[in-house]
Amino acid sequence: MTVNTTSVQMGTKALLFCPSIPLTKAILITWIIIPRGQPSCVIAYKVDTRDINETSCSNRSITWASTPDLSPDLQISAVSLQHEGQYSCDLVTPEGNFEKVYDLQVLVPPEVTNFLGKNRTAVCEAIAGKPAAQISWTPDGDCVTENESHSNGTVTVRSTCHWEQNNVSTVSCWVYHSTGNKTVVIELNQAVFKGTSSTLPSLLIILYMKMALLGIILLIVGFAFFQKRNHTRIRVSRFLEVH
Repeated sequence: MTVNTTSVQMGTKALLFCPSIPLTKAILITWIIIPRGQPSCVIAYKVDTRDINETSCSNRSITWASTPDLSPDLQISAVSLQHEGQYSCDLVTPEGNFEKVYDLQVLVPPEVTNFLGKNRTAVCEAIAGKPAAQISWTPDGDCVTENESHSNGTVTVRSTCHWEQNNVSTVSCWVYHSTGNKTVVIELNQAVFKGTSSTLPSLLIILYMKMALLGIILLIVGFAFFQKRNHTRIRVSRFLEVH
């Protein structure tokens, strides 16, 4: 028995074909679906009576591509990880049985993230991809790559790199995956700039506040001194007028 391996990206439509036999010769068309870790499902169509029988089939996203009298092919409207498994189409004809078997594998694109660490270190992650993504860096650095497997079959790949050379200011993280490749550009000096830009304004604000407070105090003291001096002059003038 030949098994056809078919890879489909999660969320897309999948179309599985029966053997290329004219439907006029078919007596019975049967799809046997065996998802990984789930109960099997059997969909059968009897051509002469046009009867459809389903056994243990609860997933409504798996249907005939058209109607079985027009096409025996099977369709999955939106592929998810639960659809992984074996699918076989069996056509019964007067000349014998014809079978076509698929091993359906679901591809999950990873979520790519990155962030800066300390001391010229950058981290690039390909989160929950299937199969596991591959990560490389340009230029090369001192890198450590770790894989974390999840219960649903996806894998998170985390690559941490360090660059000693001060002349390396920009690095690129390359993520390779079956669903498509991605590139992320990271500025190593951002960590320094962020620290400087956040500290300097704070110091300036404190300095400005102190200067403003000192100005207000001087203004109050000057105003009080002026008032006292003016009051003293008035008292002296009145004293002289009386005497």
